[in-house]
Amino acid sequence: MPRERPREERHREERPRARPRAERERREHEPERERREHEPERERHEPEPEPERERRPRRPALVARDAARSAARHVRGLTGRAPEGVTSLERTEDGWTVGIEVVETHRIPDSTDILAEYRVELDDRGELVSYRRAERYYRGRAENRT
Repeated sequence: MPRERPREERHREERPRARPRAERERREHEPERERREHEPERERHEPEPEPERERRPRRPALVARDAARSAARHVRGLTGRAPEGVTSLERTEDGWTVGIEVVETHRIPDSTDILAEYRVELDDRGELVSYRRAERYYRGRAENRT
């Protein structure tokens, strides 16, 4: 009489056999396109094209307030002097042009302080493109400058 095998052994035989190790490794390393060729047709699925989005005008990467702050920070770092204020701000094709006023020499009385205006050009991200001192003047004579 044939011997009946234990239940565990019967269960193992019913399982589908695993792929040989070499085949598994080859499939892991083959390109995606080649893998698709081996897949049955019903399992393949191509990505659906995304619906077109409405294109809105792109906001500038940097708004005016942030451009002025960035320019003041650059002037302070380059000159070592604290900015007094922003004298001008202009949006350009490539970024911003900002005028920053700085006290270059403190005097008594304050009306005789020597001020300077620096012109700072920034790109759209607020990075420094160029800067230069546009003019120097006495605080008390600022309105007379041309």
